[in-house]
Amino acid sequence: MNLQKIFQSIIADNQLHARFLNTLSLMENTGARKISASEHKTKVSFLILKHACEEARHAFYLKKQIQKVANLDNFPTYENPYLVAPFASYTYLHSLDIQACRYLKQTLKLSGEALRYAAYLLVTYSIEVRADELYPIYQNALDEANSKVNVKSIIIEEEGHLAEMIEQLKKFSPNWETHAQKACEIEKKLFEEWTIALKSEIVKNN
Repeated sequence: MNLQKIFQSIIADNQLHARFLNTLSLMENTGARKISASEHKTKVSFLILKHACEEARHAFYLKKQIQKVANLDNFPTYENPYLVAPFASYTYLHSLDIQACRYLKQTLKLSGEALRYAAYLLVTYSIEVRADELYPIYQNALDEANSKVNVKSIIIEEEGHLAEMIEQLKKFSPNWETHAQKACEIEKKLFEEWTIALKSEIVKNN
C-alpha cells in the first residue's frame, strides 16, 4: 500500500480522517516547538521566527480542518485516542532530532548552541523535503475524493521553507549537501516506520 492508497483509505472514513488531521496537527506543532526550543535567547533570526510561526499556524489550520469531516469537540487534545499511530507520530520528530544531534556530535564535534542550531537546520531541511512530497500526494487524494479538506496553502509555504533552509545550509557548511543527505537518510527510515504504523491502523479500523 503506497502513500496515495494510505491517504485514500484514511479519507474514506471521516472519523479516521479526523484523527489523521489531528495527527498532522500534532506533528506540525511538535516542529514549531522544536524550532522554538533551538532558539538562542537573543540571537533569533527573522527566518527562524518565521518558520516557528508558520509551523504553529499549520498546526492550527489542520486542527480547524477537522470540523469539515467531524465534530471538532471530539478531538480536544493530542492524546492517544485522538490520533492515528500515536506512538510513531509522537516519536518521529524526537527520534530524528536525537539521531541528527548524534551525527553532528560525531562528525563535526558540535555542542551547546552550535549543536542546537545545526540540528535545527538538518532536521528542518529533511522535514521540508518530506513535506514537499507528502502534502501534494495528500491533496491529490483529497481532490479525488471531493473532500472539503484542503492543504494547498500549506503546500505553498512548505515549498518556500525548503528554499530558505537550503540557503541557510549553504551558509552553515560548504559540505551542507553531505550533511543534509545524512539527515534525509535518517528521516526516510523513521518515515517508513510511521507509514507502517498508519497501515496497521487502517487494517485495525476495517
